[in-house]
Amino acid sequence: MTEKVKTCIANLKHLPGVYLMHDKDDNIIYVGKAKDLFKRVSQYFLRPQSGKVFKMVQNVDYFETIITANEKEALVLEMNLIQKYYPRYNILLKDGSHYPYIALKKKGDPILQIKRNDKDKNYDYFGPFPNSGAAFQTISLLNKVFPIRKCQTLPSTTCLYYHLGQCLGPCVNKIDDATFEQMREDIKSFMRGNNQKQKAEIKEKMLKASENLEFETANEYKKILDAIEHINVQQNVENSDKKDRDIFAFSSRQGYLALAVLSYRKGLLLGKQVFTVEEFGDNEEQVADLILQFYQKYPTPSEVVINNKTIINLLNDLLDASVVEMTKGKVHELVINAKENADNALDEYFLSARLDSNKLEMLEELGNIIDIPTPLHIELFDNSHIQGAFPVGAMVAFINGEPAKKLYRRFLINHEESRDDLASMKEVVYRHYKRLVDEEKKLPDLLLVDGGLNQINAAALALLEAGANVPLFGLYKNDKHQTSGLIDGSGKTYELNNKNLFFMLTRMQDEVHRFAIAFHKEKRNKGMKVSILDDIPGLGEKRKEMLLRAYQDLNALKNASIEEFSQILPPEVARALYNKLHN
Repeated sequence: MTEKVKTCIANLKHLPGVYLMHDKDDNIIYVGKAKDLFKRVSQYFLRPQSGKVFKMVQNVDYFETIITANEKEALVLEMNLIQKYYPRYNILLKDGSHYPYIALKKKGDPILQIKRNDKDKNYDYFGPFPNSGAAFQTISLLNKVFPIRKCQTLPSTTCLYYHLGQCLGPCVNKIDDATFEQMREDIKSFMRGNNQKQKAEIKEKMLKASENLEFETANEYKKILDAIEHINVQQNVENSDKKDRDIFAFSSRQGYLALAVLSYRKGLLLGKQVFTVEEFGDNEEQVADLILQFYQKYPTPSEVVINNKTIINLLNDLLDASVVEMTKGKVHELVINAKENADNALDEYFLSARLDSNKLEMLEELGNIIDIPTPLHIELFDNSHIQGAFPVGAMVAFINGEPAKKLYRRFLINHEESRDDLASMKEVVYRHYKRLVDEEKKLPDLLLVDGGLNQINAAALALLEAGANVPLFGLYKNDKHQTSGLIDGSGKTYELNNKNLFFMLTRMQDEVHRFAIAFHKEKRNKGMKVSILDDIPGLGEKRKEMLLRAYQDLNALKNASIEEFSQILPPEVARALYNKLHN
């Protein structure tokens, strides 16, 4: 324990707040919150520690505290500081996007959409779903079960959905408000798990089609019935109270911890998620922290179930939900199921992912190989174009070995010679780091570019002009065009003998390629579609915008029929568009 630490301990108060651990280079290596700063922080240094906590304490040169009004305020501040500094010893859940909802329009035609939040008051919301796949599967089923309007803009003639009985045809029929309102109520009831009425109707249609020897139609109805039954099987407990609840369970083994959550909304199981992380200190405190992190992105239900009194006490004042224990009954069966999912996640983790899980050790080894401090924050650049057309640049960031998608950046190339990859590299590197320097933001610990000395020299010149001091290396390839190791500005190469470290850097390289190519395809498709939509009589800007929303890439546009186009365009414009695409 350093003299600085002893002085800091003497100054601790019995008050709520946040503490920040600093190493000898003044980097923030851990951020935590406490109901009582004195009790929580002093125990790091006055009690024996083990594992990652021991390593963290060994690296602490001093710490600082920020006193808050209460523990909830400390929680918000802790999360903000973690997102700002990405401390190396804070265990974070994966950086993901917002969870999707199925949105049902409240007035007019009952249209269904996927939305990323529940802010628009013109819609009723179901969810959130744990991933987009689950949401799209459910909305696809709803569109088949209910004759909902599918098109955003009403066409002048009926479409295939109308002839399949999956749309009432508001384009040609006057539908009264009572019919729409009843459909809305039926959809809400279905989403609450009451689907017996719809099952009976579809079964009757299936039998009728079979009697008429319309076997393909009957088979389609059979698939819809199977999809509904799949949802029913998922609901392995009848939640008669129809509560919104999340059910958590955790499992730990050999330095790793898995946290499983089953999410129910209106009594309907929307899905499960499992998070596997390294252990850090007391399991119950870590689980409580992970659950609090979970609800930074995920809406809090009315009830949170976890069968651990210590964790319940830690969460009770911090969550706007009833945090309870269930030791009997049907909900307890779900707790057991969540625990089985956590156990299974650890089994899978030890069989597959564990070999390269200790990213911090690999980053320390990388720093030793290229003789720089441990590169906890790595950024990579790549460019993409086709013979100079639609040139773009991209940057991805990895912190503590994990992708930090909030820091990803995309660049439109501005210089005239867009085929010049070196000029493009220089431009995007300069623009990115000049902004960071001007805004006095933290620079990364390592910059990696894909290529040899020419790419390194271009990036080095950009860093010099931007006034940014960042260690720079290239990922060089062998004569088989396979990534082989690292190279510095003097031409010195560094072999990567650790297979897991090599694969970690290769995955980073693949990610920046993916991100750059995805951006290039987006710009290329939009550019090609816009150009091909030009000079068509009757196709103005608003109609172009509708087409761009309806057809996400050029192939989808070319594969569409005149009848499909006629759903959103006048017939003569649809015909002119089709002819231009195919001539």
